[in-house]
Formats: sequence, structure tokens, C-alpha cells
Amino acid sequence: MATLSSLLRRGLLGRPVASHDVAEPRMSRWQALPVTSSNALSSLAYAPDEIVLTLVAAGTAALALGPLVGWGVVVVMLLIVASFRAAVAAVPQGGIYQMARTKLGPRAGVVASAALLLDFVFTAAVSVAAFAHFAAALLPGLGLESRVLVACAALVGVLLASLRSARLSRWALPVLVSAFVALTALLVAAGLWQEGQGLLGRAATSGWTQEGAGIGGTVGAVATALLALRAFSAGSVLLTGVEVPVSSSSAMARPAVATVRWVLAVMALTLGALTLGVMHLAQRTGVVVALDPARLRDAAGRPVAEADTPAPVIAQLADTVFGPGSVLSLATIAATALLLLFAARSAFRSFPALASRLAEDGYLPRQLRVRGDRLVHTWGVLALGAAALALVLLFRAQTALLVQLYVIGVLLAFTLAQAGMLRLWRRRLAQTPGARARAAVRLRLTITAVAWVVTALAGVVVLVTRFAQGAWVALLAIVLGSLVMGRIHRHYEDVGRELAPDPEDDARALPSRVHVVVVVSTLNRPALRALAYARATRPSSLEAVVVDADRAVTEDVIDAWSRAGLPVPLTVVAAPYRDTVVPLVRHLRERRRRSPRDLTMVFIPEYVVRPGWRTLMHNRTATRQKRRLQREAGVMIGSVPWQIHEGQGDGDRSTTV
Repeated sequence: MATLSSLLRRGLLGRPVASHDVAEPRMSRWQALPVTSSNALSSLAYAPDEIVLTLVAAGTAALALGPLVGWGVVVVMLLIVASFRAAVAAVPQGGIYQMARTKLGPRAGVVASAALLLDFVFTAAVSVAAFAHFAAALLPGLGLESRVLVACAALVGVLLASLRSARLSRWALPVLVSAFVALTALLVAAGLWQEGQGLLGRAATSGWTQEGAGIGGTVGAVATALLALRAFSAGSVLLTGVEVPVSSSSAMARPAVATVRWVLAVMALTLGALTLGVMHLAQRTGVVVALDPARLRDAAGRPVAEADTPAPVIAQLADTVFGPGSVLSLATIAATALLLLFAARSAFRSFPALASRLAEDGYLPRQLRVRGDRLVHTWGVLALGAAALALVLLFRAQTALLVQLYVIGVLLAFTLAQAGMLRLWRRRLAQTPGARARAAVRLRLTITAVAWVVTALAGVVVLVTRFAQGAWVALLAIVLGSLVMGRIHRHYEDVGRELAPDPEDDARALPSRVHVVVVVSTLNRPALRALAYARATRPSSLEAVVVDADRAVTEDVIDAWSRAGLPVPLTVVAAPYRDTVVPLVRHLRERRRRSPRDLTMVFIPEYVVRPGWRTLMHNRTATRQKRRLQREAGVMIGSVPWQIHEGQGDGDRSTTV
């Protein structure tokens, strides 16, 4: 009979899925492009916002730097993608973790994987936070506090969909990504056409300023350079997700390497073109966003009401170009919001997959590699959900605050992977014969070297400019995560060495004698069954032990034992401090001291009751005894269950305590 909990579980997660259904057909190029690009494309929903709000803090005049910063981020992104296109030919499986691990060593692989795991956590948190921001653009009455609830609800929904292993995204995601790209491209094209015709209007936030904005007394050129670097570090969030096609090569149509390279190229060019177009229009329309809306002042210098909190950059551009409340504007905002949910869903696929691979290599608990009844790495999904939910609540679903901790892990992982590939190409260049072959390797080496230098410099810029804003927290989390994974790996190695068969050990040697102990608290049917099972094993010696924690109870047991006439000696162990565990352990240790080669088998009667609150009523002492005896050398434990049926048949005569 199904229980309420099982019915609820089936209602939320669905029926179990057979193991032979784990294999899915490989994706063609046009299927893989939207599926693996959703994470990277979704960053377009908040990367321009991070650039703009950084520039606004220095004054509205600084918004002129927006397109230039956009070009800088796009160039770095294209270089990284170019290096990945070269790397996937040499390391077609395993992604960034494998690139760093096999070429730089296990430690580099662990650090890169720790950074990637942190990246996936922030991807999920940032995506649902940005979704709540776009939801507020669609529903203007949604306040700041309500956005936290919307983000949490969205995260829980994505979590449940991930636990169900819902395959709706097989057709929905390509359609949604295509719609987002088409609408954003139409937005950029229409905006550029309006600009050329002199018809491009100003955004609703044009002319707004931030209280206390300004560069200060710093020399102009130096201040401008520092401001551009800070804006670049904020916009580097655009780089997140570009590695997903590399780690998804096993799901792509053969030849997988060619498919991955094609997907990377199309994704990078599309994302780069849309980013440059959005940044250009944001500067031309005067879009303003701010980390703290309470400090904003409108064109007349009045404080901005909470209801007028600026919408995201893409939402403001859609209203400016297509018209506020128009069908195209609403469709663009809605498509962006939905894409952010699918980006969070992508993180819930990538995190458990990487965690499972690390668990197979012994760097994370082995439970993370086990699939649940829905063929999902359940523990990995739950771990990501808990971490992302904690971040959303801690930062009140504010995307700008979450992004402060976001980028450094991505750039660190990319830098390590490219350093590993740089070492590989140098070795191959020395081993490759033929001028044409060497020229091809030299080209890949050059691309990787340039990308490595640029990525490393970008990481330094982000660390320096965002250190006080929280980059140090992400860096500390990566270091601690790497240390923990290293310690887990050493633990598994130590356990493996200790458990490995050794011809010289005595693991297969028979004990000289077997002494059986039956723990008795009262002489009832479970105790009699335990005694019968113990006698059936025909041990060398047998005794029943009662721990004298309560004198009255002990005397009752002794009297009942005498009346029953059982052919088993009863030993009373003193317990002056009413502890039922330590005196039993001391009794067994004393016997082992006298006969160290003997094996002691302890039978413990236990009651089996119906699940639920009844389990709290029984076996507390037995559980403590078993946990303690498991640590004793030369002692084995046997649990003798007695099923309690509570009035059903024979179980009605059971004695319960």
C-alpha cells in the first residue's frame, strides 16, 4: 500500500525510469546550438546592466564608455572561444576539468573544477535573480521584497524540474533560444535603423543621475582608464557559459569535434554581435540602471519612487525601440525571462555531471555519482539547489551583488585550462614532423598563448577591481573547496590501500573460537528469538548479558530467566552510572583480552514498527549499542528483527517497550 509520502513523491517527481532509458540520441548541430548556448546567451540579460551601473556611478557622462567596454569584453570572449576550438581537437571529452587535470596535474584539475562548481552555483542564483528582475518589468507592481519570493519560487520550480528530469527542453529550449535571438536581433536592427533615420528616442531613464556620482579629483585619463577597467570586470560576466559546448561533446552528433567547433563559432559570433548592438543602443538611448535605486534622481533632481525602479537594460531598450507595452516589447522581455530559467536549468545539468565525474575520480563523496530513480544525480541537484537558494536569500535576489562574486571563478578555470593546453601544444610542436603540420600546431599554440595571457590579465583586473566587493569571498571558497576535495581524495586513497587484499594478512584466517553474546533487556519474544538464532549458529560458547542499569528490571529478568529454564548462562554486567553501552563494551574487551584470537558475535533484538512517529518510540538503546560496538576490534553484530503488527495476527501478542 502506497504511503502519503510516496504518493507525494510520485506526484512531484514522477514514476521511476528504467536504467536502459538513460541513453539519449545525440544532438545535431542545430539542436546542440541552442541547447548548449542558452547559458552563454542568457548572460546578455544582465551583463550590459553590470557595465551600465558601474559607469553610472561615475556620472552619466561616463556612459559614453559603454560601447568601448563592450568591445573589450567581446574580444576577450572571442579569444577564449578560439582557444577552446583548438583545444577540443586534442581533448574531446571532459571539458575544462580534463584539460587542466591531464595537462597540468590533478591539483590544477581540482582547482579548476572547484571554480567551475562555484560558477554553476552562481549561474543558478544569478539566473533566477535576473528572472525576478524581468518579471518585475512585466508586472510593474512587483516590489523589491516580492522579487525575492519570485526568485525563490523560480529556483524551486527549476529544482523540481531537474529532479523530474523533465525533457520538455528537448523541443522548448531550441524554440525559446531561437525566439530570444530573433527578437534581440530585431531589437538591435530596428534600433540602428531608427538611429540612422533620426527616429531613435531616449529611454525613460535618460537623464537620471545617481546621488554622489562622480570620479573625484583624479586625473582625467587615469580616472577614465580605471573606470573602464571596473566596467570591464563587471561586464566579464558575459564570459560565463561559453565552455558548456566543450563539456557537452559526448551528447553531440558525430564527428563530435567538428560539431563542437561549429557550435562554439556560431555561439560566439551571435553573442558578440548582439552584445555590441545592445551596448551601442544603451549608450545612444541613455539607459540608466543602478545598484541602489534609492540613490537615483530623475531628470528634475527628484528621488525616484520604488515603483519606478529601472528595468533591465534589454527591457528598457525594448520599450524605447518597440514602444512601451507593445507586443514586440512584451515578447522580448518574456523571452529573456524564460531564457534565464532555462539557463538555471542548464546549471542544474552541468553541476551534477561535473560532481559525478569528480566523485568517480575520488574528489567528492561517492554518493554524488549515483543516479536516483529518475536517472538524475539527485544529491548533486539538491546540493546545487540548497547553495543557490542560500545565495538568493543572502543577497536578496539582487543580481548586481551576486555578480560581484561570480566572474573570478570562471576566469580562473579558463586560465588553468588554457595553461594546460599551452603545455600540450608546446610538446606537440616539438614532436610534430612536417612543415605544414608544424604550422597548424604553431597556429593553435599562438591562439592559445594569446588567449591565456588575455584571460589571465582579465582575471587580475577582476580580482583587483572587485576584491573589496566580494571577489575575495569567491577566491576563498575556491581555495577551501580545493582543499576539501584534496582531503576527500586522500581519504579514499588511504581507505583503498587499507582494504586492498594482502596475501600476508589474516583477513581470510578462521578465528580459533566464536563466542556469542545475546544482549537482553527483558525476557520477551524478541529476546527468545535472538537466543534461538544464536544457539542455531553452534558457537564455541554462548552467554546472555543483561546490563544492570535498573536494579528492579534486572531482578525481573533474573527471575524470568530462572522460571524459563533456558540452557544459556546469564551474565549481569554492573552499570553504576546507568549507562547501558560502556559497561557492555568493557565486558567484551575483557573477554577479548583473555582470548585475542576469538571472534565475538553480539546478537541484539530490535523491534520493526510501521514507518513514521513509531520509529521514535523504539530501539534507541539498541542503536547506540550497535554504533559503539562497530568500532570494537574482533566484534561482529547481528540484528534480530521482530516485526510489530499492532493487532494484526500473530504480532498482537508481541511485547513492546
